[in-house]
Amino acid sequence: MKFQIPAANEPVPSEYLRRLDDVDRLADSLDARFRLPLTSFRFGWDPLIGLIPIAGDIAALALSVRIIATARTLGAPALIVRRMVFNAGLDAVLGAIPLAGTIFDVLFKANVRNVQLLMDEIRVRRSP
Repeated sequence: MKFQIPAANEPVPSEYLRRLDDVDRLADSLDARFRLPLTSFRFGWDPLIGLIPIAGDIAALALSVRIIATARTLGAPALIVRRMVFNAGLDAVLGAIPLAGTIFDVLFKANVRNVQLLMDEIRVRRSP
């Protein structure tokens, strides 16, 4: 089912909100699930999965693609989708570099960035 971003005066379907919540929780799990004790520094499963050579990077990319596909379903415009693809691609390519890629994954947080792009677009479209 394909949606459009609801305008400010339109009700938001519950299925739309559920899918939006799903991608938000997935991005949080991948990029910000855990906190280093005594700091505000957060990281998620993405850099941990990426420690497994090749298969981990492919799995992390597949989860990123799921977020992007859901954004398209929710009505994200092509420009936003392209930016999300760029973020996920950069994360996949640089994240595949041993050790340095893990550090990049921890700092870049492509999935959280992508969900934020989607949320920002929804806010803009829904503002009166």
